[in-house]
Amino acid sequence: MENQNDSTQHQTQGFTPQHSQNQSQSTFPSHMTLVQAPSQPKGMSIASMVIGLVNILMGWTIILPIIGLIFGIVGLRKEPAGRGMAITGIVLSGVIVAFWASLTIAGFGILGSLIGSVSTEGSY
Repeated sequence: MENQNDSTQHQTQGFTPQHSQNQSQSTFPSHMTLVQAPSQPKGMSIASMVIGLVNILMGWTIILPIIGLIFGIVGLRKEPAGRGMAITGIVLSGVIVAFWASLTIAGFGILGSLIGSVSTEGSY
């Protein structure tokens, strides 16, 4: 009986007992150790997404969306693990940059039409 307990104890530790009889037994270990790979950097991608969200929710500046767009493009190229966050940052920052570009063009258009109307009124 003690011999059987020794055999069971060795099997739980990952060893296979050696028998003098011709019995075919598995030689696989009873446990496996998994090692987690170190996580890949995602700093630029996270920064791009956070800047994009802050721009949408908190304020409308022109400098931050450009920085968020740059971080998103760099993060997309250098950090494959943060691809989704980089794309989110690029889209959010791109929307803000497009808003500012259209606002600037509209502002110059209005300013140009005001200047044009003032110069034509004085020529009567």
